[in-house]
Amino acid sequence: MKNLKKDCYNSFCSHIYVETKAFAYPRTKQILSHFPHAEIIEIHHYKDVFCRRKQNFELQHTAQNIILAVKSGTLIYPGAPVCQNFGNDNFYYTSCIMNCIYNCEYCYLKGMYPSGMLVVFVNLEDILDETRALLRRHPVYLCVSYDTDLAALDSVTGYIKEWICFVQERNDVTIEIRTKCANLPFESWEPLKRAVFAFTLSPQAVIDACEHGTASLPQRISCAAKAIELGFSVRLCFDPMLYCRNWKMQYDEMLQSVFSEIDAHKILDISVGTFRVSQDYLKKMRKQQPYSAVVQFPYENTGGVYRYPGGLEEEMERFLTDRLHAYVPAERIFLWKEKEEVEHV
Repeated sequence: MKNLKKDCYNSFCSHIYVETKAFAYPRTKQILSHFPHAEIIEIHHYKDVFCRRKQNFELQHTAQNIILAVKSGTLIYPGAPVCQNFGNDNFYYTSCIMNCIYNCEYCYLKGMYPSGMLVVFVNLEDILDETRALLRRHPVYLCVSYDTDLAALDSVTGYIKEWICFVQERNDVTIEIRTKCANLPFESWEPLKRAVFAFTLSPQAVIDACEHGTASLPQRISCAAKAIELGFSVRLCFDPMLYCRNWKMQYDEMLQSVFSEIDAHKILDISVGTFRVSQDYLKKMRKQQPYSAVVQFPYENTGGVYRYPGGLEEEMERFLTDRLHAYVPAERIFLWKEKEEVEHV
């Protein structure tokens, strides 16, 4: 199977699985209109397809299909401890979409999900309603691009505009949209400081080796600079840092490229953190990607989380934060730390 050429696979979204109850939502029709030649398969529940046993994540990602579903049960979740909360006490996330069209080798979704298919939940209004209910208790910092790259699929779903409109109606919620995308229609959205666009930035060598299908470093930098120019809040995420050949030179050159185009005084803040992933996820990722250097690296298991050995982790994070101090003050640099979750450096 690994020797098959690309043209032997089905095209992207050649098949779309739709829950019976999802047909009642106008958004389902709108999404299907983007794929007029797709074969539509009606299903009872998305888990009947998504959670089948013995699926091959990597092969499914090569010819990725979509499941349109209606999300039920809990729709908003507390943020995970391996993620930075940027000083926000009421830190939550939601999953409008499960899985990603990008194929980053180190992505924890490969260890989290049994399938490489995309699941798009068409009942966004229910997620918004649950957010409103939570806001009656306290203000909320909400990551809406947690288990996917929401921006990469926005031309199909239009979810970012709806989230921005939701935030415009209130002053007690801030959303974060994390992305490696560089094709965002900022001109068509109303600039909003409480909608934070968090751009993951990596050296081009890391992007070429590990972040398959994503925008190049220059493209991401230009997109972030454009967002700042138009009045959006922008966070720069050097997270995860990955160990690679000549890593100091690679990250040094990356920073020079970033701040030659982006005004450091105009960014919201910066996130720094080396690669880390739960032991259960990494076990599955290693089985799926036996030849991936980043996945097969001899990480150290600390409390159920795999990470670089202490000396290397500290050296990498200290190197980058020391370099960043030349551009931004320490109070705007957030470094993930176990238990403490985040600290200023």
